[in-house]
Amino acid sequence: MTSAVSSPSPAQGPARAGRNFGLLTAAAIITSLGTHGALIAAAFAVLESGGDGGDVGLVAAARTAPLVLFLLIGGAVADRLPRHRVMVAANTLNCVSQAVFALLVLTGGAELWQMMLLTALCGTGQAFFSPAAEGMLMSSVTGEQAARAFAFFRMSMHGAAIGGAALGGAMIAAMDPGWVLAVDAAAFAVAGVLRAFLDVSHIPARAPGRGLLADLRDGWQEVAGRPWLWAIVLQFSVVVAVVGAAEAVYGPLVARDELGGARPWGFALAAFGVGTLGGALLMMRWKPRRLLLAGTLCVFPLALPSAGLAVPLPVAGLCAVMFVTGVAIEVFGVSWMTALHQEIPEEKLSRVSAYDWFGSVAMVPLATAAAGPVETLVGRSEALWGCAALIVLVTAGVLLVPDVRNLTRRSTVKEIGGRPAPARESADAESAVGGNG
Repeated sequence: MTSAVSSPSPAQGPARAGRNFGLLTAAAIITSLGTHGALIAAAFAVLESGGDGGDVGLVAAARTAPLVLFLLIGGAVADRLPRHRVMVAANTLNCVSQAVFALLVLTGGAELWQMMLLTALCGTGQAFFSPAAEGMLMSSVTGEQAARAFAFFRMSMHGAAIGGAALGGAMIAAMDPGWVLAVDAAAFAVAGVLRAFLDVSHIPARAPGRGLLADLRDGWQEVAGRPWLWAIVLQFSVVVAVVGAAEAVYGPLVARDELGGARPWGFALAAFGVGTLGGALLMMRWKPRRLLLAGTLCVFPLALPSAGLAVPLPVAGLCAVMFVTGVAIEVFGVSWMTALHQEIPEEKLSRVSAYDWFGSVAMVPLATAAAGPVETLVGRSEALWGCAALIVLVTAGVLLVPDVRNLTRRSTVKEIGGRPAPARESADAESAVGGNG
């Protein structure tokens, strides 16, 4: 729960966001440190076992496929059961699967099908964990400090991601990738213990459900009944897919052929990471009144990296573009989380989060698979300009939705378990310029 403290320093975090928020943030930092190193370790484990780039792609796909398949079910389960129990169960699955993966790699007995299976179990755990975690995070803060708390959480996560990737790379250079996977398993164990101590006494008991399908239908009705929500979910199904294709496929190719190798692309990705930290720090201070208008305007810069690669820009220019993009996506991310926290009933947060996640990841495999054929058909530069144009087009389309332009930040406290007032009432109460609720 949040208590009012005047003008806290961003470095001190949100003003007493509460015990649950502290546990969630600490656990997320621990798992993020381990996971980002483990992603690198898994790729090297495949290569050191005699696999090639195609095998690395198969193992990566094995993680993504169950994430897409089980996300919606995971959201329904997280709204039906105590969320902290779902999170601990998912952490346990991830811990065991990574521990077995580490053991196989360290003993030299890892085969491709085993690595794919174990990675798929990790993806399954993530599918159940993510909606539960987002719902739990949003229910851990209330009132005007929510946005500051979300910004602090995201800043901590991004910092841990950067540190985890660097630490993982250093560990792989010094020792067997299996040890990095073992560290990740231990991180899941520690995080699971922390999450087991979350206090859910402030969350109303769940009413008896009508079944999993009925819960999924209720979640869909919550999304479909809010134009701002389904419009942005659809927008990001396209944006995330084309950004993924540009940065995962075209970026390394441009770096190799035009910029002098992998190192410049690494610098650009690092600049993006620094930008996300700067954006989160900014959002600990700035509270845009029209949440989604500010956030959506900051999606336009996501077209810049594709355009920069299409030119291509020199390394310094590309790093600058990636930094700006990192700042911009954090403005959107914090604004989006604040809007969900403000508008969605607590008992449906995880299901709505699951539909949001599903929209973001569902088209990524298709886009990355199509990137090569599209490049062959139209050329790399033209494909990248097409990525940039798609981002601009769908973002401009979202701004045509009145609720996206007019949804306004509330000054009143949203009580846990209470239903929020409609967006139009919020806008009228705060003298917003003519909005549609």
